[in-house]
Amino acid sequence: MLRHRLFATAFFLASAFGMADVCAQVRPGPTDTVVDARAWLTRIHDAASTRNYQGTQVYTAAGVVSSSRIAHYCEGSDQYERVEMLDGQMRRVFRYNDTVYTLWPDKQTALVQRREAMPPFPALLSSNEQRFTEHYELRLQGDDRLAGHDSQVFFLKPNDKYRFAQRLWADKASGLLLRADVLGPHGEVLESSAFSEVAIDVKPQPESVMQPLKRLEGYKVIRPVSHATQMENEGWTLRSVAPGFQQISCIKRPLDVPGDGNGQSDEVVQAIFSDGLTHVSLFIEPFDPQRHQRQGSTAIGATHTLMRQQGQWWVTVVGDVPLSTLKLFAQALERRR
Repeated sequence: MLRHRLFATAFFLASAFGMADVCAQVRPGPTDTVVDARAWLTRIHDAASTRNYQGTQVYTAAGVVSSSRIAHYCEGSDQYERVEMLDGQMRRVFRYNDTVYTLWPDKQTALVQRREAMPPFPALLSSNEQRFTEHYELRLQGDDRLAGHDSQVFFLKPNDKYRFAQRLWADKASGLLLRADVLGPHGEVLESSAFSEVAIDVKPQPESVMQPLKRLEGYKVIRPVSHATQMENEGWTLRSVAPGFQQISCIKRPLDVPGDGNGQSDEVVQAIFSDGLTHVSLFIEPFDPQRHQRQGSTAIGATHTLMRQQGQWWVTVVGDVPLSTLKLFAQALERRR
C-alpha cells in the first residue's frame, strides 16, 4: 500500500541495501534481546510526528523501485508535509494537518482529501493503538549505520500466522524510523522502505508546503465528498475479523468512475481494520460487469489484494498481511438486507 501509505502513496527503499545481505540478517539469533516494544515503537511514532526532517525515501517491492523526496515540519500543533515523486508521472503531495492535496502538474489536476486513518512510513504505529504488544514481540538485534545515522536494529516477530514479521532500523538519537523491511514466512524480504539520505531536526519551512497550495489557478480541483458510516447502516456485518484486528474507521464515498448518466454515481463503503501496526481495508461497491471481470487475488511485495463478487456486490480486501488473513475477512462478510 503508503507502505505510503503517505496517504495511499507507497514510497521507499534503496536498492543500494543489498538484498542478499538483508536476507542473511533477518533471522533472530541467540544474541537477540527482547525489549519493551511499547516504549520503542511509541518513540518511533512520536519522532515521525514531532521531528522536523527531510530526505529521500526509496521503496522496493517485486523488483520495482520508486523514490520520493519528503519533508516533514512542525510548528506548534500544526504539521506540514511535502512529497515529490521522483519516478514515473509527476506527482506532488502536500499535507497540512489532516488535509491532503495531491497535485498532478501535467494534468493540471488537484485532489483534496482528508488524511487516511493509516499512518505513513516512517510513523509505523497508529495513534492510540496499544494492542500490538499482544501480537508482536520486539527483539533488539544490534547496531548499524544507515543514511549517515547511527541506528538500532530490531526484529518485530509476530506471535501468529495472521501478520508479517518486520525488521526495523531506528535512529538512536531521535528514534526516527530510517528503514522498515516486511518479511515473508521464510525470512525473505517482501518489500522495503527506507531513507537513502535524511537530515533530522532541520529548520521548519511551512511556507514550502502552503505557498504551492495558493497557486492552483488553472487547476481542476476535485474535492470528493465522504462521510462516516457504519457497516451495519449499509446493510453489512462481519461475523468475525482476523485475530487482533479491530475496526478503526468506516466511510462512504463516491466511486472514481463516471455516473450512469442521470447525475448519480455509485458509492463505495471502505472499512479499515488495524492490529496497531498493520492495516486491512475492506471495500464494498455495486457489481459492474464492465469493470469487475476478474475474481481472485494479487500480490505486490507484502500487499495482498483479494477480489470477489458477492451477489450484486463487488468486495475487495487489501492489506500488508498474508492472503489467508484477507480470506478470513471476506468469508466473514454477510449481507443483511
